[in-house]
Amino acid sequence: MSRPRATLGLALFWGAVGTLGYTYGLFPATVLVRGLVRRRPHQVGEGTPRVSVVIAAHNEAGVIGSKLRNLLAVDYPRDRLEVIVASDGSDDGTNTVVAGFAECGVRLLALPRAGKAAALNEAVAAATGEIVVFSDANTSYAPGAIRALVRPFADPEVGGVAGDQRYVRDAEAAPSAAGEQRYWDFDRLLKIGESRAGHVISATGAIYAVRRELIDHVPGGVTDDFFVSTGVIAHGKRLVFAPDAIAYEPVAATSTVELGRKVRIITRGLRAVAARRSLLDPRRHGFYAVQLLSHKVLRRLMAFPLIGLAVSAPALWRRGWLYRAATLGQAAFYAAAGLGLRRKASPPRGLAGRGLGMPAYFVLVNVACLRAVWNLLCGKRIDRWEPQR
Repeated sequence: MSRPRATLGLALFWGAVGTLGYTYGLFPATVLVRGLVRRRPHQVGEGTPRVSVVIAAHNEAGVIGSKLRNLLAVDYPRDRLEVIVASDGSDDGTNTVVAGFAECGVRLLALPRAGKAAALNEAVAAATGEIVVFSDANTSYAPGAIRALVRPFADPEVGGVAGDQRYVRDAEAAPSAAGEQRYWDFDRLLKIGESRAGHVISATGAIYAVRRELIDHVPGGVTDDFFVSTGVIAHGKRLVFAPDAIAYEPVAATSTVELGRKVRIITRGLRAVAARRSLLDPRRHGFYAVQLLSHKVLRRLMAFPLIGLAVSAPALWRRGWLYRAATLGQAAFYAAAGLGLRRKASPPRGLAGRGLGMPAYFVLVNVACLRAVWNLLCGKRIDRWEPQR
């Protein structure tokens, strides 16, 4: 290899290693340590403010009934709980199922098909609660989830509360689903660290709550849970994590379904970050801006340094054992990912499961990120989609 090409290869290799090391190693470690040494506690209370639970649904007849029964069984005073289902042009019987719960106080907004953002805006406009809880049609809540969500609102500085989404284990799901479960276990630790020191980055759409006066109009083409929850920070209030506010969701049945879901989420997520780009200013938002850039921007661009590492390591093979080890290690990792993505069901738990599940999920996410970046560059919006349960 000529000297200029060797220099370029070394720069590419070590630039990729540094970027990956910061994003996947140094940044999470900083968040965890910061959560231990820089405590910013918030008040909690046992009050029962009026709560409106809003659900945007399109053709969810197969799951919406069990969702509503689950909500009506939670441990929260029924006279303080309002449930609103905004049906976004459903034509599969969803409206009929929801209407069957009218005597239980469930309100149906039968809307023309306009997309989730429009449905959520209508639901929030119709809500009467002080606190609005957002949820998905296929999510079930632990009995004490809503009480846990509202406790931090005893602190006037808290404007939003993110709950803890957990995936229901399914032995028949794809190996990438097992990898996603382990990822969320780690993400939960990060949220605890972020919340202890200030703000969580954003909430998951399965379970979060916001003071109604802090909810901004949701534009089309963005991830609504990110946009709504980060609006709390844009309004100068805290967004904290309630680990005891637990919601359960099923994992995707196949890697193909999960890839499509990830492309949609990340495409909309990148648009949402662009819409909330003022939060990336550290002069106004301090360390939160670093969190947002590292977690929601850099992490979604990691496919590019990964490609750089995959290209540069073999080119540097003759320069020493380190580059040979990097080449062989990547080959083994991607081979395991390929096996995991080809499997129809999860491998057994333990070392064998981790050996396929995590690589499969890692590769699936980064492929989705590449496709999402391409969508963004091409100006492609994703406003509507058909749910695949």
